[in-house]
Amino acid sequence: MKTSDFDFDLPGELIAQRPAVPRNSARLLDLREQPADRVIADLPGILEPGSLLVVNDTSVIPAQLEGHRGEAKIGVTLHKNEGAGEWLAFAKNARRLKLGDVIEFGGDFAAEVMTRDGAEVRLRFNISAESFRDALEEYGRPPLPPYIKRSEAPDQDDVADYQTMFAAHEGAVAAPTAGLHFTPDLVRELDTAGLSLVSLTLHVGAGTFLPVTADSVRDHKMHYEYGEISDAVAGQINAARADNRKIVAIGTTVLRLLESAAKLDGSLPPFRGDTNLFITPGYSFRIVDQLLTNFHLPRSTLFMLVCAFAGMERMHGAYTHAIENRYRFFSYGDATLLERRNR
Repeated sequence: MKTSDFDFDLPGELIAQRPAVPRNSARLLDLREQPADRVIADLPGILEPGSLLVVNDTSVIPAQLEGHRGEAKIGVTLHKNEGAGEWLAFAKNARRLKLGDVIEFGGDFAAEVMTRDGAEVRLRFNISAESFRDALEEYGRPPLPPYIKRSEAPDQDDVADYQTMFAAHEGAVAAPTAGLHFTPDLVRELDTAGLSLVSLTLHVGAGTFLPVTADSVRDHKMHYEYGEISDAVAGQINAARADNRKIVAIGTTVLRLLESAAKLDGSLPPFRGDTNLFITPGYSFRIVDQLLTNFHLPRSTLFMLVCAFAGMERMHGAYTHAIENRYRFFSYGDATLLERRNR
């Protein structure tokens, strides 16, 4: 499979720079049967009663840092906590860094370069875990993806806008963007309509924004992310499946973690650990029946995932429809509702 098979032309003006207000007014392309143009607020009336919605309750940390090594400015985006005060990060001007260099971020907050592999560095911070979060609050910024443009730094609106209502467990450096569409009123309406909701945790990494640069899909190196599925949530999902109720993943992060944990027989055990599952066409899904997800970048692992889930021809056609009808793309954009095709 070639990476070019997942390419498409997207006008730049369709990349959303701000979310819809209110959040549940975002547009929704319903692709379960014939394509239908809807809005997120329609979900309580169109999802099958009894369905179990699974959301990601990770919380985004202010993971973008601006530092310097001597006179050289070094931009850092944290993407995975390695424990013991160490983080993997992507660094701008990484070529200026060598092992043992210290990047200073302000005050007494600094980090030593432990390893470097291209743009990725492993940093050891000089403060305790207890002080680290306070330092991020003081010196860090919301880790907006590069296609959301700001004249300077992310503004105060982004602090709230780039966080879902489900955020409970800190660790993500990118938002699980399908969850951004939800509001307390929408959740209440879903409950009234007979739809249940449970949560898991996948700490989304900045690697989710990395383009696939390899010509062949199989040569792409997928990033690792940490996730957890509790005993109780695994039990609820297994019970729903036993009752033939639909499992609806709210976002690709949820889908990836569920499929990473699933056994060959389709049962779901509790899970705690890293995953680098790379889903491409030909993958046999075990857990998820429907997927709510935003519109993704061309040539991205996420567009490959939705092609695997709903069919490549169907997704190319859907994205053509979305572009022609001026849907808004990417993190702050609109969404699609997909049905699994290899049932």
